[in-house]
Amino acid sequence: MTDTSDMADIVGSQWYDAEAGPLVRPYAMTGGRTKPGPSNVRFDLIALVDIAADAPGAAEESLLGPEHRALLTLCRLETQSVAELAADADLPVGVVRVLLGDLLEAGYVRVSRPVPPAQLPDEKILREVIEGLRAL
Repeated sequence: MTDTSDMADIVGSQWYDAEAGPLVRPYAMTGGRTKPGPSNVRFDLIALVDIAADAPGAAEESLLGPEHRALLTLCRLETQSVAELAADADLPVGVVRVLLGDLLEAGYVRVSRPVPPAQLPDEKILREVIEGLRAL
């Protein structure tokens, strides 16, 4: 059950029905698609998303749906992972992946993958470097 302070925020929303929940279902936000774009890009939960340097302007952005624009707004605030975007936008991860695929193909966002732990320097080497720097 939602507490009264949360209800006050939700009551004014035209896309929320107190008894039925959200009025726009996930499949409607993605046009029934379950995979991100024709290139089938894979968005890991920890993939980092931010605004592309050469992203289209505000005129083109106004043609996007509200969920796409919400994700762009979140990306403008700071680089975020796919999981963080889903949580902040209050959307299912599958929906966010499809929407990010649209944004990626349109040139609005860029995606980078964090360095896998296997490719990070060994902790022993880092400790030796720190000790060497302290000795200077």
